[in-house]
Amino acid sequence: MTHDERVEKSEAEWQRELSPEVYAVTRLKGTERPFSGKYYRHHEAGTYTCACCGAPLFSSQAKYESECGWPSFTAPSGDERVALAPDTSHGMVRTEVTCRRCGAHLGHLFDDGPPPSGARYCINSASLGFVDD
Repeated sequence: MTHDERVEKSEAEWQRELSPEVYAVTRLKGTERPFSGKYYRHHEAGTYTCACCGAPLFSSQAKYESECGWPSFTAPSGDERVALAPDTSHGMVRTEVTCRRCGAHLGHLFDDGPPPSGARYCINSASLGFVDD
């Protein structure tokens, strides 16, 4: 299977395959506690992948310290890697970021990031894996 092929599984399959925390965040659109994720202060060179399907999502070169409590990136590895959708849950208007390959909830996109784009992809560590360069 390539990283471009769509991954379709039942919720029961996802629940069996993922840890309770990863399932709650990626499949139920949960959020880990701020400042608690394993990749929050992670500074290794490599690629951040989807915790559910392994698709490459973000380069370590796009990661920066936003001090928001979650790993932050200026851009995905490519526009085809993530999908964006309006999220009006919790009385807020946000942009949800999901894995285009498997639909996993990753986090949210905000417009308070660094220049030139101003993008801050605020991503849950529980939604990510990591592969060293």
